[in-house]
Amino acid sequence: MNKIAVIAAVTIVAGCAVEPTIQTGPNAETTFDGLVRVDNARFAGAWVDPDVDLKQYTKIIPGGAEFEFRNVQKMSTSAARRSNENEFWISDTNKQRLIDTVTEVFTEELQKSESFTVTDEPAPDALIIIGGLHDIVSQVPPEDVGRSEVWLRSVGEATLVIELRDSLSNEVVYRAVERRAAENVGNQMIRANTATTWAEVRRWASRWAVRLREGLDSVHE
Repeated sequence: MNKIAVIAAVTIVAGCAVEPTIQTGPNAETTFDGLVRVDNARFAGAWVDPDVDLKQYTKIIPGGAEFEFRNVQKMSTSAARRSNENEFWISDTNKQRLIDTVTEVFTEELQKSESFTVTDEPAPDALIIIGGLHDIVSQVPPEDVGRSEVWLRSVGEATLVIELRDSLSNEVVYRAVERRAAENVGNQMIRANTATTWAEVRRWASRWAVRLREGLDSVHE
Protein backbone atom coordinates (compact mmCIF):
# COMPACT_ATOMS: atom_id res chain seq x y z
CA MET A 1 0.00 0.00 0.00
CA ASN A 2 1.44 3.39 -1.04
CA LYS A 3 2.06 5.51 2.09
CA ILE A 4 1.58 8.86 0.30
CA ALA A 5 -1.63 7.60 -1.24
CA VAL A 6 -2.93 6.54 2.17
CA ILE A 7 -2.19 9.94 3.72
CA ALA A 8 -3.91 11.81 0.89
CA ALA A 9 -6.90 9.49 0.89
CA VAL A 10 -7.41 9.80 4.63
CA THR A 11 -7.11 13.60 4.52
CA ILE A 12 -10.14 14.10 2.31
CA VAL A 13 -12.41 12.11 4.60
CA ALA A 14 -10.89 13.19 7.90
CA GLY A 15 -12.80 14.81 10.68
CA CYS A 16 -11.16 17.27 13.05
CA ALA A 17 -11.53 15.63 16.45
CA VAL A 18 -10.21 12.08 16.04
CA GLU A 19 -7.42 10.76 13.87
CA PRO A 20 -8.92 8.85 10.92
CA THR A 21 -7.53 5.48 9.91
CA ILE A 22 -7.98 3.24 6.90
CA GLN A 23 -8.89 -0.26 7.96
CA THR A 24 -6.27 -2.90 7.23
CA GLY A 25 -5.86 -6.63 7.57
CA PRO A 26 -8.12 -9.55 6.70
CA ASN A 27 -11.11 -8.04 8.52
CA ALA A 28 -10.97 -4.68 6.76
CA GLU A 29 -14.35 -3.67 5.31
CA THR A 30 -14.01 -3.56 1.54
CA THR A 31 -16.68 -2.61 -0.99
CA PHE A 32 -17.57 -4.54 -4.14
CA ASP A 33 -15.38 -2.17 -6.16
CA GLY A 34 -12.30 -2.37 -3.94
CA LEU A 35 -12.68 0.68 -1.70
CA VAL A 36 -11.59 0.33 1.93
CA ARG A 37 -13.49 1.66 4.95
CA VAL A 38 -12.12 4.70 6.81
CA ASP A 39 -12.80 4.86 10.55
CA ASN A 40 -13.40 8.25 12.22
CA ALA A 41 -14.10 9.83 8.84
CA ARG A 42 -15.56 13.24 8.01
CA PHE A 43 -18.79 11.52 6.95
CA ALA A 44 -20.57 8.70 8.78
CA GLY A 45 -19.53 6.18 6.15
CA ALA A 46 -16.47 6.66 3.94
CA TRP A 47 -14.43 4.38 1.70
CA VAL A 48 -11.33 5.16 -0.36
CA ASP A 49 -9.01 3.52 -2.83
CA PRO A 50 -5.80 3.28 -0.76
CA ASP A 51 -3.63 3.01 -3.86
CA VAL A 52 -4.69 6.31 -5.45
CA ASP A 53 -2.80 9.50 -4.57
CA LEU A 54 -5.47 12.19 -4.38
CA LYS A 55 -2.81 14.90 -4.44
CA GLN A 56 -2.52 14.38 -8.19
CA TYR A 57 -5.95 15.98 -8.69
CA THR A 58 -6.44 19.75 -8.95
CA LYS A 59 -9.74 20.02 -10.85
CA ILE A 60 -13.31 18.91 -10.21
CA ILE A 61 -16.06 18.23 -12.71
CA PRO A 62 -19.68 18.42 -11.49
CA GLY A 63 -21.14 15.11 -12.61
CA GLY A 64 -24.77 15.65 -11.73
CA ALA A 65 -26.91 14.40 -8.89
CA GLU A 66 -29.80 12.02 -8.28
CA PHE A 67 -32.73 12.85 -6.01
CA GLU A 68 -34.98 10.09 -4.72
CA PHE A 69 -38.04 10.84 -2.58
CA ARG A 70 -39.70 8.37 -0.23
CA ASN A 71 -43.11 7.27 -1.44
CA VAL A 72 -45.49 8.81 1.09
CA GLN A 73 -49.25 8.75 0.67
CA LYS A 74 -50.86 12.13 0.09
CA MET A 75 -53.49 13.12 2.64
CA SER A 76 -55.63 16.14 3.25
CA THR A 77 -54.65 18.79 5.77
CA SER A 78 -57.44 17.76 8.12
CA ALA A 79 -56.45 14.08 7.91
CA ALA A 80 -52.83 14.98 8.58
CA ARG A 81 -53.84 16.92 11.67
CA ARG A 82 -55.77 13.94 13.04
CA SER A 83 -53.06 11.40 12.29
CA ASN A 84 -49.96 10.49 14.26
CA GLU A 85 -47.82 10.37 11.14
CA ASN A 86 -44.43 12.07 11.09
CA GLU A 87 -43.78 11.62 7.35
CA PHE A 88 -45.64 13.77 4.86
CA TRP A 89 -46.14 13.98 1.11
CA ILE A 90 -44.02 16.51 -0.83
CA SER A 91 -45.59 18.34 -3.76
CA ASP A 92 -43.88 18.35 -7.15
CA THR A 93 -43.26 22.07 -6.72
CA ASN A 94 -41.46 21.57 -3.42
CA LYS A 95 -39.53 18.60 -4.76
CA GLN A 96 -38.14 20.79 -7.50
CA ARG A 97 -37.41 23.58 -5.05
CA LEU A 98 -35.43 21.17 -2.88
CA ILE A 99 -33.48 19.94 -5.90
CA ASP A 100 -32.73 23.52 -6.98
CA THR A 101 -31.73 24.58 -3.45
CA VAL A 102 -29.36 21.67 -2.84
CA THR A 103 -27.81 21.99 -6.29
CA GLU A 104 -27.27 25.73 -5.80
CA VAL A 105 -25.70 25.29 -2.36
CA PHE A 106 -23.25 22.60 -3.46
CA THR A 107 -22.32 24.49 -6.64
CA GLU A 108 -21.62 27.70 -4.73
CA GLU A 109 -19.57 25.92 -2.07
CA LEU A 110 -17.41 23.96 -4.51
CA GLN A 111 -16.61 27.19 -6.35
CA LYS A 112 -15.08 28.49 -3.10
CA SER A 113 -12.42 25.78 -3.16
CA GLU A 114 -8.88 27.13 -2.81
CA SER A 115 -7.26 23.95 -4.13
CA PHE A 116 -9.55 22.76 -6.91
CA THR A 117 -10.75 24.48 -10.07
CA VAL A 118 -14.22 23.65 -11.38
CA THR A 119 -14.06 22.52 -15.01
CA ASP A 120 -16.03 20.52 -17.56
CA GLU A 121 -13.08 18.92 -19.37
CA PRO A 122 -11.79 15.43 -18.42
CA ALA A 123 -8.07 15.40 -17.67
CA PRO A 124 -5.49 13.33 -15.75
CA ASP A 125 -5.78 15.75 -12.81
CA ALA A 126 -9.58 16.02 -12.77
CA LEU A 127 -12.10 14.31 -10.51
CA ILE A 128 -15.77 13.90 -11.33
CA ILE A 129 -18.07 14.55 -8.37
CA ILE A 130 -21.36 12.62 -8.47
CA GLY A 131 -23.89 13.19 -5.73
CA GLY A 132 -27.25 11.93 -4.65
CA LEU A 133 -29.90 12.44 -2.02
CA HIS A 134 -31.87 9.27 -1.38
CA ASP A 135 -34.95 8.39 0.66
CA ILE A 136 -35.82 12.08 1.13
CA VAL A 137 -38.69 12.50 3.56
CA SER A 138 -40.51 15.56 4.90
CA GLN A 139 -41.60 15.79 8.53
CA VAL A 140 -43.51 19.04 8.02
CA PRO A 141 -47.31 18.60 8.03
CA PRO A 142 -49.41 20.42 5.42
CA GLU A 143 -50.04 24.07 6.17
CA ASP A 144 -53.47 24.97 7.50
CA VAL A 145 -54.59 28.58 7.74
CA GLY A 146 -55.60 29.42 11.29
CA ARG A 147 -54.17 26.32 12.92
CA SER A 148 -52.02 26.43 16.03
CA GLU A 149 -48.25 26.67 15.69
CA VAL A 150 -46.26 23.53 14.90
CA TRP A 151 -42.83 22.99 16.44
CA LEU A 152 -40.51 20.25 15.21
CA ARG A 153 -37.05 18.94 15.97
CA SER A 154 -36.47 18.20 12.29
CA VAL A 155 -38.14 19.32 9.06
CA GLY A 156 -36.97 16.22 7.22
CA GLU A 157 -34.06 13.92 6.47
CA ALA A 158 -32.26 12.18 3.63
CA THR A 159 -29.26 9.99 2.85
CA LEU A 160 -26.37 11.68 1.08
CA VAL A 161 -24.17 9.65 -1.28
CA ILE A 162 -21.06 11.25 -2.82
CA GLU A 163 -18.62 9.62 -5.22
CA LEU A 164 -15.37 10.98 -6.59
CA ARG A 165 -14.28 9.37 -9.84
CA ASP A 166 -11.17 9.67 -11.95
CA SER A 167 -12.34 11.63 -14.99
CA LEU A 168 -10.44 9.48 -17.50
CA SER A 169 -10.95 5.97 -16.16
CA ASN A 170 -14.28 6.63 -14.40
CA GLU A 171 -12.88 4.61 -11.50
CA VAL A 172 -14.42 5.45 -8.11
CA VAL A 173 -11.66 6.60 -5.73
CA TYR A 174 -13.82 7.80 -2.85
CA ARG A 175 -17.38 7.26 -1.63
CA ALA A 176 -19.22 8.84 1.31
CA VAL A 177 -22.62 7.92 2.72
CA GLU A 178 -24.45 9.66 5.53
CA ARG A 179 -28.03 10.06 6.69
CA ARG A 180 -28.78 13.38 8.30
CA ALA A 181 -31.84 15.20 9.58
CA ALA A 182 -32.50 18.84 8.73
CA GLU A 183 -32.54 20.07 12.30
CA ASN A 184 -31.44 23.11 14.25
CA VAL A 185 -28.09 23.25 16.01
CA GLY A 186 -28.34 21.79 19.49
CA ASN A 187 -31.44 19.80 18.59
CA GLN A 188 -33.62 22.81 19.38
CA MET A 189 -37.25 22.89 18.33
CA ILE A 190 -38.05 24.58 15.00
CA ARG A 191 -41.19 26.60 14.38
CA ALA A 192 -42.47 25.04 11.15
CA ASN A 193 -43.54 27.47 8.46
CA THR A 194 -42.49 28.05 4.87
CA ALA A 195 -39.66 30.45 5.73
CA THR A 196 -38.12 28.41 8.56
CA THR A 197 -38.49 25.10 6.72
CA TRP A 198 -36.56 26.28 3.66
CA ALA A 199 -33.98 28.02 5.82
CA GLU A 200 -33.31 24.69 7.57
CA VAL A 201 -33.10 22.87 4.24
CA ARG A 202 -30.48 25.35 3.04
CA ARG A 203 -28.47 25.06 6.28
CA TRP A 204 -28.74 21.26 6.09
CA ALA A 205 -27.35 21.21 2.53
CA SER A 206 -24.69 23.77 3.42
CA ARG A 207 -23.30 21.68 6.28
CA TRP A 208 -22.73 18.78 3.90
CA ALA A 209 -21.34 21.00 1.14
CA VAL A 210 -18.88 22.74 3.46
CA ARG A 211 -17.58 19.41 4.76
CA LEU A 212 -17.03 18.20 1.22
CA ARG A 213 -15.26 21.39 0.14
CA GLU A 214 -13.08 21.45 3.26
CA GLY A 215 -12.16 17.82 2.70
CA LEU A 216 -11.13 18.53 -0.88
CA ASP A 217 -9.08 21.57 0.10
CA SER A 218 -7.32 19.67 2.87
CA VAL A 219 -5.82 17.25 0.33
CA HIS A 220 -3.29 19.89 -0.76
CA GLU A 221 -2.58 21.44 2.64
